[in-house]
Amino acid sequence: MFALATYLRRVTDVSGSSLPGGSPGAFRHGGPVRERTRMSKRSLAVAGAAALSLLLAACGSSSSTSTTTAPAASGGSTSAAAPAGKVGVILPDSASSNRWETADRKFLTDAFKAAGVEADIQNANGDKAKFATLCDQFVSGGVKVLMIVNLDSDTGKACESKATAQGIKTIDYDRLTLGGGASYYVSFDNVAVGTAQGEGLVKCMQANGKKTGGVILLNGSPTDNNATLFKQGYEAAIKAAGYTIAADQSVPDWDNTKAGTIFEQIFASTKDFVGVDAANDGLGGAVIAVLAKNGLAGKIPVTGQDATDSGLQNVLLGTQCMTVYKAIKKEAEAASALAIALIAGDTAKADGLATGKTADSVTGKDVPSVLLVPQGIFADTVKDVIADGFTTVDKICTTADLKAACTKNGVA
Repeated sequence: MFALATYLRRVTDVSGSSLPGGSPGAFRHGGPVRERTRMSKRSLAVAGAAALSLLLAACGSSSSTSTTTAPAASGGSTSAAAPAGKVGVILPDSASSNRWETADRKFLTDAFKAAGVEADIQNANGDKAKFATLCDQFVSGGVKVLMIVNLDSDTGKACESKATAQGIKTIDYDRLTLGGGASYYVSFDNVAVGTAQGEGLVKCMQANGKKTGGVILLNGSPTDNNATLFKQGYEAAIKAAGYTIAADQSVPDWDNTKAGTIFEQIFASTKDFVGVDAANDGLGGAVIAVLAKNGLAGKIPVTGQDATDSGLQNVLLGTQCMTVYKAIKKEAEAASALAIALIAGDTAKADGLATGKTADSVTGKDVPSVLLVPQGIFADTVKDVIADGFTTVDKICTTADLKAACTKNGVA
């Protein structure tokens, strides 16, 4: 009833504004609507039926975040309507990295809201069955564009096949679904992400006086194509600098608890190593915890990725030598721009945005892509992440030691 009442209020009293750089009312749902003091019974019936239809449609979805904007008032003239259609988004989880909920959800929501495009953003919470259910709901619910971060390529492919069969355009967001045949792919150059890690680790090991030696690789999930690309980048950089691989293990589902157990086993059997390339900040934190128990935290360089708050704190404290910052806001904005163009039926514009290509090793085809550039972050460049608005000083400089490290490295 609350949704119905809200909608009826919008029917009778609505205002809006134009998008930055656009004409008034551009990309807004519907045309201008003025409050009327008198409405015929027939008009009321039509409005009520439309509201009831909207309410019933909403009941069919378990939305975590749903965005839409009101029509823009424009002096009684008809303004340009937002592209008709809805975007469905499936995020993977919140355990492997907190970025999905704290960054991606926020930036995607903001971008769609600014464009006046309706979006339903859900999280599969690492559950393949839930992922499949969400996909089915979006496909049967008639979304025009479906954006997914797959849990693995098999479930992602099954979802994208169903969507394609219904004429729904698909976007692989952050992770390429091998064999899925997505319409577009938006991510960072993931080999470059790995290269930044590998080169960063080499820099730290050499600064530590270790010009040669064994390096432990703690990779991401074996079912995540990104993890394969990250490893390709950092393993090549490490070997090119003259180091050897002392141990090489993947962590199922990017699970940080499993990472700690795996690294403890590696640590017990591999005494002679000079660095650890951990594929993200969560895995890096698990490694640091084991090293700390053995009095070695800060003495053996460890990498990470994602520039999480905890990762940046470890970098400032010296227990993690570096992380990789991926400007997620830019990634989300690029993906939403593609989705908005596709909803408007402007394939030419979408193709103009996705000028890169990524090879799908299963289909043998290139997927039109938007590939962004990552940045290696060390203690003296943590301030760059904060300056970009990704996090804040208050979230990073939380203890006396961290405040001192923040001051030393210009984080203010």
